[in-house]
Amino acid sequence: MSSTETPYETGGGFGFSSRDARVIGGASVLMAINVLLMYVLVVTPLAAVNDYLFALPIVGALVYGAAIVGGQLVAERGVRGGDTGIAFVGMVILQLAFGIFGAGVLRFAPREAQLTILVVTAVVVAVITAIIGAYVYARSKTFEHWGSYANYAFIGGLVAILIGTFVPSVLLLGFVLVFLGFLLRLGWEIWKVRDRREASVTLQTIGVYIAVAGVFVHVLQLVLRYFASRQ
Repeated sequence: MSSTETPYETGGGFGFSSRDARVIGGASVLMAINVLLMYVLVVTPLAAVNDYLFALPIVGALVYGAAIVGGQLVAERGVRGGDTGIAFVGMVILQLAFGIFGAGVLRFAPREAQLTILVVTAVVVAVITAIIGAYVYARSKTFEHWGSYANYAFIGGLVAILIGTFVPSVLLLGFVLVFLGFLLRLGWEIWKVRDRREASVTLQTIGVYIAVAGVFVHVLQLVLRYFASRQ
């Protein structure tokens, strides 16, 4: 990943401030709520939403993508404008988007195995986040371009999913690119926290949460496949 860095210093280094801890802690709480929501929604009719949306994969990708982007914009608007109600609505949209998608994935596992799958997924995501965070904090360079690369990966992923809607063998490429997009975005969000690129702790918390949630739902699919292969 070093090719995405530029050669100048940006400050920060490996130091981890109390402000950084508040951002990571807040994002962790939001993610914990999301995991609980997945576990609750999986026994409701909402868990079947994916079946309808992904009948045409590109439709599902666009709907969830729009929900995530829309939820973030609404939440950020509320925070910047000091309107708690609007911010709350935005967070509800985000929680439901990731929660319903996650529940739709989880429903294919037996109920007695679902909690274990969620815990294993959480551990894997925590390790991934720690590795990316350690890398970003250990290198006093800018990771600004990771945000652009993440966007390129998302766009490439959507194109691959569009093609995969008609040529199923291409869908795996779409999954990989979107997953890569969230990993790069996670590194970018952590870099913004490290260098305090956003004055608001709340906004940075939302950004980190979205990136972690995106990684989570992709790892969840991989963990589910692993458990299914052992049956």
